[in-house]
Amino acid sequence: MNTPTYATPAGGLPGQHELLTGRAVFTEAYAFIPRGVMRDIVTSYLPHWEKTRAWIIARPLSGFSETFSQYIVEVEPGGGSTRPEPDPQAEGVIFVVDGEASIEIDGVVRPMRPGGYAYLPPSCGWKLHNASGAATTFHWIRKAYEAVDGLEPPEAFVTNERDTARFAMAGSEGRWSTTRFVDPSDLRHDMHVNIVNLEPGAVIPFAETHVMEHGLYVLQGKGVYRLNQDWVEVEAGDFMWLRAFCPQACYAGGPGRFRYLLYKDVNRHARLRPR
Repeated sequence: MNTPTYATPAGGLPGQHELLTGRAVFTEAYAFIPRGVMRDIVTSYLPHWEKTRAWIIARPLSGFSETFSQYIVEVEPGGGSTRPEPDPQAEGVIFVVDGEASIEIDGVVRPMRPGGYAYLPPSCGWKLHNASGAATTFHWIRKAYEAVDGLEPPEAFVTNERDTARFAMAGSEGRWSTTRFVDPSDLRHDMHVNIVNLEPGAVIPFAETHVMEHGLYVLQGKGVYRLNQDWVEVEAGDFMWLRAFCPQACYAGGPGRFRYLLYKDVNRHARLRPR
């Protein structure tokens, strides 16, 4: 499989001559952050990260989506961090969309290129550095790990989507599939970060309504997504953020594949008390 080209933020700022009307929406059920919103003025800088900026596109909000945060991180040549994660209870996933970097996990250094995926368990000693001559861009999804008595936390691993199988969804003849980086039956994991793949014209054929929260970043292509009661046109570089039980479905618009990076919380009882 050839390495796909993934969407990345454009940065910069729109010109003064452009209309300010855009596609961004925030509702009680979902938020939609189009690619045109991800500009220089909305970036954040993070402690102990050098030559790095981040678009923070999801964070826990009381009464909305409470389990995860999602960043798009851009690291300039020579940048990175030896102290990247401030919370010892946080687990994370790194997914590289552009450029090259090296990740060090418990003293072992691994290269990461587009399509590279790293799972980082809580209290994992990791570092990231960009020694290349160009910027590196990656998604960093963070979640407070929910430990379970009798289950050890998962181990760290690094892979690439080129080396990861796609699983066809039932009845779709392969037109709708998921690239799964974690075995769904492995109950040590309390979140999944997968890639959903839809061929042109393929459809998620019902309005999914479920307890899992979602972050969906469109990596490639375009489609029409059903979010609660709205049909929203989406394209590469757009982000959708769904609270629990928000109805959702989609059509792939073509002409190429429609693919998105999908976060969901899984494999744990519903909390009965505040966090």
